[in-house]
Amino acid sequence: MKFSFKQFLYIFGILISIFYLLPVYTLINVSLKSNEDLIFGPVVPPRQIYFGAYQEAWMQMSDYFLNSVAMTLPATIISTLLGSLSGYAFFRFKSKIVNFLFLLVVTGFYVPPQAILIPLIRFISSIGLYGTIHGLILTHIAYGMPITTLLFRNYYESIPKDILDSSEIDGAGEWLKFVKIIFPLSLPGMAVVLTFQFTNIWNDFLFGLVLSQGRFSQPVTVAIANLKGTTLAAWNVQMAGAAIGAIPVVIFYIFGTKLIIKGLTAGAIKA
Repeated sequence: MKFSFKQFLYIFGILISIFYLLPVYTLINVSLKSNEDLIFGPVVPPRQIYFGAYQEAWMQMSDYFLNSVAMTLPATIISTLLGSLSGYAFFRFKSKIVNFLFLLVVTGFYVPPQAILIPLIRFISSIGLYGTIHGLILTHIAYGMPITTLLFRNYYESIPKDILDSSEIDGAGEWLKFVKIIFPLSLPGMAVVLTFQFTNIWNDFLFGLVLSQGRFSQPVTVAIANLKGTTLAAWNVQMAGAAIGAIPVVIFYIFGTKLIIKGLTAGAIKA
């Protein structure tokens, strides 16, 4: 039996999908197992669906989950809005100095977080925000500005210049252009940036570990890591915690999929 190239692509796509979905299956499968069913391994389905692991995980990480919400939402919104403004500035005003400043800003995205931990901790401590959610918000805003600026600047490059030229004839200033023209047209790009920032900030572990203390400031990623006990690894509870921690990101992607695809194809991450 001969296979056409199209059939080969279908089979290849199915195999790749199975490969990528296997960890998700393992996560959900183990989280729905009782302690007795864990001995049968992560692939074998549970003999009886058990939700006790989710209840136990939520009892241990509910406060941390709310901390992540309180940290992620303002940090995502503020960094996105500031990135849209700075991206517009670099898009509109071009010169050698501006291009050099843009290069410096974007370079910040390539600086590994581990390289700035010591000066970052000292700075956050000096302004009295160490161990607080506000310190994490400020850190994620500052660390997210390079990528949000880059994404918005590249997205604005895809907007026809004739639209802005016609508004100049009507006497519109730069602020009016941004509010009335650029901002409404950049909603698909905004969806891309919001999703990118929300995912990165929500899933961050390093900053949450070193800049927060206790139940009132640590994010959910730290709580998930702490679900593994010191003497016994309750894998069903840990997997349930990981599933709970992934829910906001999944919901964000589900509701923003159309705008995300439109933003990507419109050049939101154009090189």
